[in-house]
Amino acid sequence: MASGRGVRFPVAGTDVSLRSWFRTGMGLRTGDDFHAEDIAREPLWADTMVGTFVTPVRTGGDANGRPIGLLAIHFDWEPQSRAIVEGVRLTDEERALSRVLIVDRDNRIIAASDGTGLLNERLPAFSSGQAGWQVRDGRIIAQHVTPGYETYRGLGWRGVIEQRLTVDKPSATVTLLKGRRSWSGSINVGL
Repeated sequence: MASGRGVRFPVAGTDVSLRSWFRTGMGLRTGDDFHAEDIAREPLWADTMVGTFVTPVRTGGDANGRPIGLLAIHFDWEPQSRAIVEGVRLTDEERALSRVLIVDRDNRIIAASDGTGLLNERLPAFSSGQAGWQVRDGRIIAQHVTPGYETYRGLGWRGVIEQRLTVDKPSATVTLLKGRRSWSGSINVGL
């Protein structure tokens, strides 16, 4: 094994043949295929949260040649994801009541504006499919699935905002992210 950041991560010569990303990558059918691993902590990279992308290197650079190695890219997920969830434009009032998340296809939190639950907390399954909102456990939970791009379907990740319900008046009407055109709305919680 070799590394483009060998000074910071001295991994040259490490055997990674039993790692899931290595086994999966070496099993890809052609050199045109790739595999994206779920976000995970990578012990070889100082336990950093990474997104790993792999593709086989093949004899003669031929897409159908015999696999002779693997190109693995370990994307440093933490700073990028933190910038996304902390960069969502919310008022101070909205931010005090909300938690902005990115969850993977298995409902596992892979980014959180409050930094909690990373890789070990799962949201309950969202019953309405790709987009929408629901009230659950004193919170409004809104989500949208990331679409991927061009021919890439994406990984089934969702952007999620959880907001604790606040009661405006005794009639028990609540407002989600006041003033936001795409999130505005009132519901009666029937206290």
